[in-house]
Amino acid sequence: MSPQKKATVVSSTVAAILTIIKLAVGLFSGSVAVLASAIDSILDMFVSIFNYFAISKSEKPADKTFNYGKGKIEALASVIEGTIISMSGLFLLYQAFSKYKNGEVSSYLEISIYVMISSLVITIGLVLYLNYIAKKTHSMVIKADALHYKTDVFSSIAVLLSLLLVSLTGYELFDVIIGSLIALYIIYSAYNLIHSGIMVLLDRALDEEMVINIISIFMSHKDVHSFHHLKTREAANKIFVEAHLVFSDTSISLVKAHKISDLIEDEIEKLNDKKEWHITIHLDPYDDSKVQNE
Repeated sequence: MSPQKKATVVSSTVAAILTIIKLAVGLFSGSVAVLASAIDSILDMFVSIFNYFAISKSEKPADKTFNYGKGKIEALASVIEGTIISMSGLFLLYQAFSKYKNGEVSSYLEISIYVMISSLVITIGLVLYLNYIAKKTHSMVIKADALHYKTDVFSSIAVLLSLLLVSLTGYELFDVIIGSLIALYIIYSAYNLIHSGIMVLLDRALDEEMVINIISIFMSHKDVHSFHHLKTREAANKIFVEAHLVFSDTSISLVKAHKISDLIEDEIEKLNDKKEWHITIHLDPYDDSKVQNE
């Protein structure tokens, strides 16, 4: 089992445990903040399970139907996860408004406080683990999962604050306000997940620094006169690069041009040895870009 898939199993299991505990306490206590945290944990569990299958599909090699593999499934999972998070935030806003309108009162505050402290400690441990796996594998899905659970850490802290304030003052308005703020934060955090996933699905180019490094490698070879039609994109753990290289010597042999191309590919791959590179270089004895553009 790959580290990414193992991470989704761990996060799914943790989310399931937290869901059972927080949902029970949230229903009995009547706290919007605790219930918000419980609902978020339910979503966490299903999203992590979904991520497991997304990673399983994305790790499969290219075939006759999908010549470039299924790496974009991770980006699709990120968009779906962000959408689900946004919907959960909207639902929590509705719950907060409903409590304020109906004047509901929280109970079992002491038990709720202990539950949220335990939840906070567990979630912090999970975030540290997921961040470690995300840095190790550069997986967009695990990075999204880590961000998701990071928002849980902040929401758990907010829930604890809410419970303490209600317990000390007796004002239920604290629960409504903090529950609403958690919901808004959840919606805000979902934006980056959706945006990042959409950019991958739209084949956004690599970041400017990486592109500049690739260009520098092209031009560092004295036999290369220029380049054109440089295209880059990324999907899951794969980076795709296409370019046309124009050689200084118009009579350069195919063997020599191919050897230079191989050297360039090796140097580019060293820019990030944790990624799987797919580099396609077209060898031109002269600049044919103007001809092709006419």
